[in-house]
Amino acid sequence: MSYQQLQHHFLKISHLQHLEAICSWDQAAMMPDGGNDARSEAMAELSVLVHQQTTAAHLGQWIDAAEQETLSAAEQASLAAIKRRWKQATQLPEDLVQAQSLANSTCEHAWREQRKNNDWDAFKPNLAKVVDLVREEARIRAVDSGLRPYDAMLELYEPGMTSAKLDVLFADVKAWLPEFIQRADEIQQQKKVIVPQGPFAIERQKELGLAAMKLLGFDFTHGRLDVSTHPFCGGVPSDVRITTRYDESDFMKALLGVIHETGHARYEQNLPKTWAGLPVGEARSMGVHESQSLFFEMQLARSKEFTQLLAPLARTSLQREQDAAFSNDNLYAFNTRMKRGYIRVDADELTYPAHVILRYEIERALVEGDIEVDDIPALWNEKMQAYLGLSTEGNYRDGCMQDIHWPGGAFGYFPSYTLGAMYAAQEFAAASRRIAQLPEKIAQGDLAPLFDWLQENIWSKGSLLSTDELITAATGEPLNARFFKAHLQRRYLDNN
Repeated sequence: MSYQQLQHHFLKISHLQHLEAICSWDQAAMMPDGGNDARSEAMAELSVLVHQQTTAAHLGQWIDAAEQETLSAAEQASLAAIKRRWKQATQLPEDLVQAQSLANSTCEHAWREQRKNNDWDAFKPNLAKVVDLVREEARIRAVDSGLRPYDAMLELYEPGMTSAKLDVLFADVKAWLPEFIQRADEIQQQKKVIVPQGPFAIERQKELGLAAMKLLGFDFTHGRLDVSTHPFCGGVPSDVRITTRYDESDFMKALLGVIHETGHARYEQNLPKTWAGLPVGEARSMGVHESQSLFFEMQLARSKEFTQLLAPLARTSLQREQDAAFSNDNLYAFNTRMKRGYIRVDADELTYPAHVILRYEIERALVEGDIEVDDIPALWNEKMQAYLGLSTEGNYRDGCMQDIHWPGGAFGYFPSYTLGAMYAAQEFAAASRRIAQLPEKIAQGDLAPLFDWLQENIWSKGSLLSTDELITAATGEPLNARFFKAHLQRRYLDNN
């Protein structure tokens, strides 16, 4: 009886979160600038209402009673997910939740124009307010959980992961990544690649993105594609909203952004319907979520086999039928170039981990009070030069102001990207062992076996398993960097 009461209560909360998600998408993609103040206040009020419902005094009693009831294994997993959500919510006072919602909305909205203008001085006070509140949140969660402040924030996105574990994984990557980047650079200097020349009309780029989404199985009756300052996947499983941003000089940025977000969307659209609206029916972690987007973007879309499907779509949509730059082989070579760059979302998969590790090291120091907001630009420049040989001095737009995460208060999220890349490589290797002649199937456009594997092993599981259990069950072993390293060597060093 108590479990059923909890289930009904959290379904009501999910309805409020549905509205919250759509309002957030609208704020980023459709809302006129003049509506921001009122929208921010309304969303802050909604976040408080969700918080009140999630921290209702009687929930603790219901949880205690439900733990004494006879439940199925799936219901036990559902109860554990509810308890975790309740504990995380009760850690924070209502006034902090409201203050964070207002600060994050204000900072994120202002960031859009400030980034465009490279205006660090105007951005800094807004970010400082967000960081102060994140530190307060981290302190409260750390006291309650016994974790380090940064680990307490990491737990929100990647349950069970700690900075100590990350340091081991990332140290492994940092040990071989510089050599891989250098060797790839030397190999590519010996190859000629034709760079597709724009302009590429935005409407034609949109047509290409929609064609790619269709090829990848996106359900357009439960989602849509729009434009925003920073690409994202939002909404809810029954109404998934993905966005991209267009550059008329480079069609690949938007296309790969669409494919990346489609990976997120397919995961959301295929989460277990039986548990819809409950915490156990949600994605297991952001690392697992990123594994799906990177599975689509990196493992699949940049492969030689998938390029045989993508290149004809690009030639038709962009009207480049006779353009040698759009041949299958050249587009594959272009799509697997390694290039040291400033922008994380535009980075190739070989240099991408450097971007993530840089942010992880800075945000951990920031949350734990080892550095201040004023220190970010210089530290960013120092690490960017050390990891990728690039200077961002005075270039805040392409440096520490490029991402939406910190303005939105999402500290502890960035490690999910490289964890996701590792998960994705390990998952794709497992799928390749399971599915006979997978490369040939992909080249022929038969993607159903691959999606069926994801459905069986990842999508349908929701949060019924812990992350370690999920990855071990799907791949036969816990997460490690071995498959990621092997994948990068095969694609960038051995096959070039």
